[in-house]
Amino acid sequence: MNFWPQVRGGGDGVTRRRFGRSTLGLLALTAVWPVSGLAGEAPVRIALTAAAVRDKLPFYDRWAAYLTKRLGRSVQFVQRRSYHDTLEMLRAGELDFAWVCAYSFLQAEDAGIADFVAAPVFHGEPYYRSLIIVSRDSPAETLADLQSKSFAFADPDSLSGYVVPRAMLRDSGHDPDHFFRLSFFTWDHGQAIEAVAEKVADGAAVDSYVWEYMAAMRPEIADRTKIIDRSGQFGFPPMVARRGIEPALRRKFTAALFAMTDDPEGRNLLQALMLDRFAAVPLSHYDSVREVLQRSLQAQLHVQSQNMPR
Repeated sequence: MNFWPQVRGGGDGVTRRRFGRSTLGLLALTAVWPVSGLAGEAPVRIALTAAAVRDKLPFYDRWAAYLTKRLGRSVQFVQRRSYHDTLEMLRAGELDFAWVCAYSFLQAEDAGIADFVAAPVFHGEPYYRSLIIVSRDSPAETLADLQSKSFAFADPDSLSGYVVPRAMLRDSGHDPDHFFRLSFFTWDHGQAIEAVAEKVADGAAVDSYVWEYMAAMRPEIADRTKIIDRSGQFGFPPMVARRGIEPALRRKFTAALFAMTDDPEGRNLLQALMLDRFAAVPLSHYDSVREVLQRSLQAQLHVQSQNMPR
């Protein structure tokens, strides 16, 4: 059953502009990292989205080379601006794998576009949260304190960066469509963090994994922010495979991810990502995501019914 909230549209005051002053903007929106490959076969294309940390170009060269050796085919990492763009590329057969958020994964699975491959394990668990952050010197103590302020969302198809904070507002009795004075999309969790650090936005909703990565690796940015609210846990953004991909390639790719803990090079790559490993989890692991999306749809339908002419 498809029950996706229509998060694109007017009425919520969201400005669809890219936050362009970020020092994380090191990579072009359509960047590709090629590895000189093995002749005779097309490269394996893997998309990076806002679910991944995307500020280390040399790292993805290393990871592509690592996977090339284990798959026996050249590997390219591809960066697209939005989750929507990535799902469209999967639909068109232009990608083989993608690291997407939990919301986008369920969209893709229900639409017959992609299937689960593996979930990253972070701090011993395959879970993450939505964090509400403000600048370090902000007087705000909860999300409710940001009423009539400016706010940065990550992506309209982001669970932690859009759907969950709006659900948090509804659960506390607020109308998310009219709560903020101004809101906009940064299309990247790291850039949302920097928008708050540089006081371009009064607050933001971000992926807890990306914020913790920034706190460890880019403290000059994250230390200028603080967490004032957080959601419950959700299944970690997974790696997915395009539906219809060659079964042998999918098996090799899955095995290569799982085996990263078995050799020094793989463990070094995981350490650079601040991940423990990649693991298999049941699809029920994402039931809490479905629940918040179902509640979001019901709230949207209620608003629509209230606005219908009588």
